Amino acid sequence: MKVSNFLVALAFLALASSFAIAYDPSPLQDFCVATDDASSGVFVNGKFCKDPDHVTADDFFYSGLNIASETSKQLGAHTNLLTVDSIPGLNTNGLSIDRIYYEANGGLNPPHHHPRASEILTVLEGTLYAGFITSNPDHRVFAKVLKAGDVFVFPFGLIHFQLNVGKNPAVAIAAFNSQNPGVVTTANTVFGASPSINPDVLTRAFHLDKDLLTKLQRQEWVNPSDLNSYS
Repeated sequence: MKVSNFLVALAFLALASSFAIAYDPSPLQDFCVATDDASSGVFVNGKFCKDPDHVTADDFFYSGLNIASETSKQLGAHTNLLTVDSIPGLNTNGLSIDRIYYEANGGLNPPHHHPRASEILTVLEGTLYAGFITSNPDHRVFAKVLKAGDVFVFPFGLIHFQLNVGKNPAVAIAAFNSQNPGVVTTANTVFGASPSINPDVLTRAFHLDKDLLTKLQRQEWVNPSDLNSYS
């Protein structure tokens, strides 16, 4: 009986640990507004907690998400991801939000994944071709053409993308179940790594000619959320 109880307890702890690793920790208080002030003394989710007596409504507020930003000429898109760094009150709440603007006729949010979050995308304007690819060994593509009012889910950690296939600009809002979901843009990571990955690795992995691979590594790889990348 004791062995049985021990195994049950061990299984429960393993399950609890898996949830703790996969998602942001649950809050243990009403809020923990992030601050860079180490003297505040409490450290939660990688941020110090602001003294509750100094917290204001502005700590939970952001204005201007509806304003379209200039897009990258390379991608024809721009993302405005609001994480805990943009809204300190997001700390410990396991939430963030992104507004994505796509230029007409091919604006692209390139293949990427979020290492710490699932995503749900809602199209507000325009027409997008959006989808994700499953992991090894199948690499199945799940994709649809989305119009205003349509919603699509990108599962945790899987590579996904959105392409404007319409003749007008498109806008979408994405929500994440992490205060800091992270973004790993596939091409940027592989070909734009610094210092560059040994070409022998990539030529064999991607079945590429070495001269072509070298050209790819020399190119500028634009981050769609970088306001300074308009080339």
